[in-house]
Amino acid sequence: MKLVIIKYNAGNIQSVLYALERIGRQAVVTDDPVQIRDADKVIFPGVGEASTAMDYLRERGLDELIRGLKQPVLGICLGMQLMCSYSEENDTTCLGIFEEKVRRFEPGASPEAAEAAMAAGASVFKIPQIGWNTIYDLRTPLFEGVADGSYCYFVHGYYAALGGHTIAKTDYVQPYSSGLHRANFYGVQFHPEKSAVAGERILQNFIDRI
Repeated sequence: MKLVIIKYNAGNIQSVLYALERIGRQAVVTDDPVQIRDADKVIFPGVGEASTAMDYLRERGLDELIRGLKQPVLGICLGMQLMCSYSEENDTTCLGIFEEKVRRFEPGASPEAAEAAMAAGASVFKIPQIGWNTIYDLRTPLFEGVADGSYCYFVHGYYAALGGHTIAKTDYVQPYSSGLHRANFYGVQFHPEKSAVAGERILQNFIDRI
């Protein structure tokens, strides 16, 4: 099986490679259209800012390439957000694979203000969300063998709204989509490569069951 990780300026690539090695898999990191099209499975990771990442993809024709892929594709974190229709982060038109829109978490608070409010028992959330949180209402074989309420690792200040493509949910400020699916495209907001046993199982499922 040929597994490809799309190389672009927002990729969180090295940690994904390490996670794949832990489950006995190798991947090719490339932005070459031929290699991407010829892959059996494609991973589209990402950390960073939406508009800059979309500009980079458009300049290299990777936006149309990704939209046209027919094999299973897994977007991770920013990669999933870029597969949505739109992001509030710098008013960015995204790939439009998923209909859901990406919103900024509100209300925001400085870390100091959030800590003070939480110490006082108030419901103020730190933005961005950084750390472990649960995923639930899990659907599709991507989550086979992953228990509802499993903890995964998140780092993000924007979220995909709930919608018709939601296959996993997480609560932070409000419920949102921590997993999306449409046709051959899948996305997760959390970082499976940093999510211990649950994350490894999700990566294994993508490779072996999707």
